[in-house]
Amino acid sequence: MADPTLFPLPRQTGPSSLPATRPSEARVLSPVREQVQLVPRTLDELLPAGHKARAIWNVLQKLDLAAFYSSIKALLDRPGRAAIDPRVLLALWLLATVEGIGSARRLARLCEEHDAYRWVCGGVSVNYHTLSDFRVGHKEALDDLLTQIIASLLASKAVKLERVAQDGMRVRASAGAASFRKRATLKDCLREARAQVKWVAEERDHSDAEMTKREQAARERAAREREERVQRALALLPQLQVTKERQAANYDKERRKKVTEPRASTTDPEARVMKMPDGGFRPAYNVELATDVDSGIIVGVGVTSEGTDAQQAVPMEEQIEQRTGQHPSAYLMDGGFASHEAIITLEQRGIDVFAPVRLSRNRPPETRFLPHKGESAEVTRWRQRMGTPEAQETYKLRAATAEWTNAQVRQHGINAFLVRGLVKVTAVMLFAAIAHNLLHASL
Repeated sequence: MADPTLFPLPRQTGPSSLPATRPSEARVLSPVREQVQLVPRTLDELLPAGHKARAIWNVLQKLDLAAFYSSIKALLDRPGRAAIDPRVLLALWLLATVEGIGSARRLARLCEEHDAYRWVCGGVSVNYHTLSDFRVGHKEALDDLLTQIIASLLASKAVKLERVAQDGMRVRASAGAASFRKRATLKDCLREARAQVKWVAEERDHSDAEMTKREQAARERAAREREERVQRALALLPQLQVTKERQAANYDKERRKKVTEPRASTTDPEARVMKMPDGGFRPAYNVELATDVDSGIIVGVGVTSEGTDAQQAVPMEEQIEQRTGQHPSAYLMDGGFASHEAIITLEQRGIDVFAPVRLSRNRPPETRFLPHKGESAEVTRWRQRMGTPEAQETYKLRAATAEWTNAQVRQHGINAFLVRGLVKVTAVMLFAAIAHNLLHASL
């Protein structure tokens, strides 16, 4: 047995019998950053085997990406600088979307600092201009890519398309409320924008020596884009006027007097002021998503400038049929979509519609599910179907599916758009749908 008195401890008489240690006397481990460390590792060794960046890259290798290569002018037998592989840019944006990153500048920084993004780049240098242009410049190719993914899932029976749920959500646009102007003000803005374009062009030959050609080109592009946005806003005013007159036709006399002259945004002409979920009114886009109930896979994506879901069910179902070559067996939608015209069209296509039946003002509640005089056979069939307990249980799946999809998409960074224009916003939503499907399916 060890002798307890071999290394006697000093006896403490108070809380601490030793004086406080000064920093210069403390023995600590400090960083030595000048020391050379030889750590020979490849980029492939930096990334774990099951990382989602590898999964995204593997899926892209199985898909036909020819549409993304069609605009590349650098060919093997011709001179010129080689282009960045579209597969790299596509994988970068899909990985960023999965992680809720929507800024091209932030993504460019991650390509230099984060191992996963550096692995995707594989030594290829990218900048935020290239990333930003790629994200919004391939809407048709992204649409085709989403169709390919859905077709693969249909072939593997992961998607059966028996029940589809549709819902819309309003997403904040990249425009301020103060950017909405009437016709007279827009004309003044257009004159100012044209004068700015002319002035910037004249300054090209008299610019400061410190200004680079890239900075001068950026100034000229910004001036041109502002002029184009104002022109677009003016061109949309007649359409907005027709919409306002159509809406005013349903108003009473007093409310009709309060209808004002239409306005369009000089920042994002295609955005519209909409009522948001919190009750406020802000510039936004209406995003429509259709989801396969059994698998949670997004099978349809649409973006509109309309602040209502009316008239959106039939176009979305047509999109699903174009992507898959078949109609869903059942279509679940809320009351905002369920116009009689939409119900008739869908029922004639052999689709069972599940949507809430509204109470009629002049009818007792117990007649809600009974046939009404003058209604079509399709509407009567839908009305009687919704009166059964089985249909009401089926309809409960709509909220569980569509609201879940909306929440998942918002996790991918779709809380406010950072791009402007219907085409660019749709491209961003296609990225979100593809990223969502890759996360929730095994291809």
